[in-house]
Amino acid sequence: MSANHDHHAADHAHHEIEMPHASMRDYAIGFVLSVILTAIPFGMVMTMPLSAGVTAAIIMGFAVVQIVVHMVYFLHMTPKAEGGWSMTSLLFTIIVVVIMLAGSLWVMHHLNTNMMPMPHDMSQLP
Repeated sequence: MSANHDHHAADHAHHEIEMPHASMRDYAIGFVLSVILTAIPFGMVMTMPLSAGVTAAIIMGFAVVQIVVHMVYFLHMTPKAEGGWSMTSLLFTIIVVVIMLAGSLWVMHHLNTNMMPMPHDMSQLP
């Protein structure tokens, strides 16, 4: 019975999921990338070197890249973790990101359209 128990314990240990170990270097790289991926869009909004549509598209691109940086450096989602990313979880992530980004842009556009007074309506303000 003892030999069977030892075999079961060894078999159980063999099937455990190995989590990647993050070092301080990995966290520092993730932090620096996050700061850069935040500072560039912030600078673009403050200086407006491009049109509003192009700026919004670039910011969306930076947002997607930042999501990937967070997934890799802070959530440790690498191809080695848990046997790799499954197609279902990757598809779900993409769907959620598209809904979130498209919904945010839709809300911001309608808030801008409906809340900002038009220049000719300024004379009617109290």
